[in-house]
Amino acid sequence: MRYIIKNATLVNEGKSFLASVVILGDTIEKIIPADKQQTTDNRQQDSEGYEIIDATGLLLLPGAIDDQVHFRDPGLTHKGDIATESRAAVAGGVTSFMDMPNTVPNTLTQQLLQDKYDIAAEKSMANYSFYMGASNDNIEEALKTNPKEVCGIKVFMGSSTGNMLVNNSHTLQRLFSEAPCLIATHCEDEDIIRRNMEMFKERYGDNAPTSIHPLVRSAEACYKTSSQAAELASKYGTQLHILHLSTAKEVSLFRNDIPLKDKKITAETCLHYLLFDDRDYDRKGNFLKCNPAVKTENDKLALIQACIDGHIDILATDHAPHTFEEKNKPYFSAPSGGTSIQHLLLGTLELSFDRQQAFSIEKAVELLSHNPAILYKIDRRGFIREGYFADLVLVDPKKKQVITNENVHYKCGWTGYAGMELSCSVTHTFVNGELVYHDGTFKEDYRGKRLTFNR
Repeated sequence: MRYIIKNATLVNEGKSFLASVVILGDTIEKIIPADKQQTTDNRQQDSEGYEIIDATGLLLLPGAIDDQVHFRDPGLTHKGDIATESRAAVAGGVTSFMDMPNTVPNTLTQQLLQDKYDIAAEKSMANYSFYMGASNDNIEEALKTNPKEVCGIKVFMGSSTGNMLVNNSHTLQRLFSEAPCLIATHCEDEDIIRRNMEMFKERYGDNAPTSIHPLVRSAEACYKTSSQAAELASKYGTQLHILHLSTAKEVSLFRNDIPLKDKKITAETCLHYLLFDDRDYDRKGNFLKCNPAVKTENDKLALIQACIDGHIDILATDHAPHTFEEKNKPYFSAPSGGTSIQHLLLGTLELSFDRQQAFSIEKAVELLSHNPAILYKIDRRGFIREGYFADLVLVDPKKKQVITNENVHYKCGWTGYAGMELSCSVTHTFVNGELVYHDGTFKEDYRGKRLTFNR
């Protein structure tokens, strides 16, 4: 297809300005700032054969890149699958995702990794990549990972949601010293968590309130393992990316005085850590239960500031659906994980509309699009640049909405964000130049592309 997006407020690379963007095939052919546009007659002549989209009053952003999702495919597709969750992603302006290996079976061989790519090629509406999983006994398989075709190797350090705990010191040393690509880590100490859990089970039995979750999965458990990972990476020069930071204390492990492209140790946090704190457990219950746990207001404010000042580099979701019935079980029986990919972009923009925060729209785009592309070295994505893939989103900043369980596209049919009011809405999402979402309508037969990496 050929499109001309006219008169949009383009937000890109730290600037916002009026411009038109020309899409030819799967790429951005031309960016025309408003002050350089031709006369009306010439514009009409040049636009023959193009579909014109009048974006007056709309924001034009590069598509968001979510570097941490659990789409549950294969093996857990009663909770969600690549088709349903990627559909929700594009409805929210997320055009690329990176999926975790704790599916069933765990992605611990190169063949199982390829099987997931084959599923995505058939089902995904968004662009995709998958992490290779690591365990104590698959080190040779993990080290075969192709850095140009795979986003990274996922290591569960200290605590695991599957059978993927890596706590063997020799395995960790080999991974950190020989990994051919980025290592992404989940950092919580299992021994601390187990002790805390036993203490609260003695106190509450089967009637524990969800509000104990940040005490079970404590700040101490997070920092102990995050600091160990950072120490290993410093020792071996590893490209380490620590996922879902949830505490103020962990921020001190990361630098903000060098460009992202030169950092060896980087950090990601998730939107729910910036929007919620431990006061919200009483009203959200298990629908706010996730690992690591949402913690205190002080942690929330520190994480917001770390996003602003560059200690934290990426904002993602850790999108992890479970069934409504599972989340309604008692605290100790209910699984951890929530749904949010449909509202990652809009929820982050909401922070920029909050005058109490120094969070700009330009910063939101940096955290959601530019920085994932830089950190992972993704080929020609994450920016609005001529010659780049046309992964683009139009947002109406005045079209308000309220999130409900009825207007989400997740297979599980619920979100912990239900009841949240948003100031804006996604109107159009382009993936590789294709208009895959427009005001509630999807291009159902479209399939995204596998991400590649310039490493």
